[in-house]
Amino acid sequence: MFKFLHAADIHLDSPLRGLEEYEGAPVSEIRNAGRRALQRLVSLAVEEQVSFVLISGDLYDGNWTDFNTGLFFISAIRPLFESGIPLFLIAGNHDAANKMTRSLRFPDNVTMLSHHEPESHRLADWNVTIHGQSYATQAVKNDLSLTYPRARRGDFNIGMLHTCATGAAGHESYAPCTLEGLRSKEYDYWALGHVHQRGELLASPHVVFPGNLQGRHVRETGAKGCYLVTVGADRSPALDFRTLDVVRWARVEVDLTDCDAMDDMLSLAEEEVLAAVAREASEILVIRVELTGATRLHADLHSQSEKWASEIRAIANAQGGGRLWIEKVKMRTSPLRGRKSTEDCEGADGPRGAVEQLISSFTSDSASIDQLNLSFTDILRKLPPELSEEFRPDDPAWQQSLIEDAAALLSASLQGDSDT
Repeated sequence: MFKFLHAADIHLDSPLRGLEEYEGAPVSEIRNAGRRALQRLVSLAVEEQVSFVLISGDLYDGNWTDFNTGLFFISAIRPLFESGIPLFLIAGNHDAANKMTRSLRFPDNVTMLSHHEPESHRLADWNVTIHGQSYATQAVKNDLSLTYPRARRGDFNIGMLHTCATGAAGHESYAPCTLEGLRSKEYDYWALGHVHQRGELLASPHVVFPGNLQGRHVRETGAKGCYLVTVGADRSPALDFRTLDVVRWARVEVDLTDCDAMDDMLSLAEEEVLAAVAREASEILVIRVELTGATRLHADLHSQSEKWASEIRAIANAQGGGRLWIEKVKMRTSPLRGRKSTEDCEGADGPRGAVEQLISSFTSDSASIDQLNLSFTDILRKLPPELSEEFRPDDPAWQQSLIEDAAALLSASLQGDSDT
């Protein structure tokens, strides 16, 4: 029997994106989350006395700004060297050979597989052969697995491959392959990387994405870590997912349907946030709060969004015990329909009424939205990545929410003018 760890997509020193810094948020704890997750991976390998460790691409997040990233990695994996545990790496699209202009010599226990052609390494003590190939360039569009050698008979064969496999939403189509093609190599285990959501594509043979080691933004929610794989005498791998992330990301929806008071909104938000804290057994939890539903509070929420976001963050500071960060508070509410007050009716022919009629013509008809010919190309070019990720100009639902946000702001502004 032997054991090994399968990890991928560590993206060492990649910045955690989309965080709006505010007083009381655990900034220092979050800054080094990726490094601490790597340290946890190494500690797990030593504790479990694994035979070897595999990292299937994207150890780094591109070329280093200085040598500190490489120096940290060498220091972090020293316990593997001291314990005699081999580490096998392949380069992915983020750390392809042509992207890494800086490098440091690896310790003797580390093997980076070639980017010129598939390479095989046999570990005689366990009758294991490891096959794999690194990326030579960032955009690898061909199926690398086609040229991998057939399985070595009598050994437990592992294929390391950084790939989109048959395709994955949100990931570039790099080194695509087919499950039939992987199965044809007759390997016992395929250690994949590139897709940040863990999953097992096949059980015979095992074709596995471990996901990334540490979530980096709100689209990478849930537990992150690696697989501890135990191979018994029958050569059947048993997979055990181990969580290693330091910072966990989550989304919380607060339904404000028919909610009429801001105190009630805050109570509902607090209830949902604390429920998320209870669900996620993580050291630090980063939450995006989304306020939804048709409510009388819609205009006030949108016109004073910063105030109410701060109120919700104050709840996190008070209740989170230093382990909770509200990443953003998104206003996804809508105005109540069909229940107009006397004041609303009296203003039907005034500025507010005109605005409401104009907005209604767009929000009730998707064709009218198309007529706006919303184009954000120039804006997107100028925005940093953490902001451009919020723009989805091809999504009709996103366009409509944008129009409703504008309607709420206009309505609140006109209401304020009428009160003066």
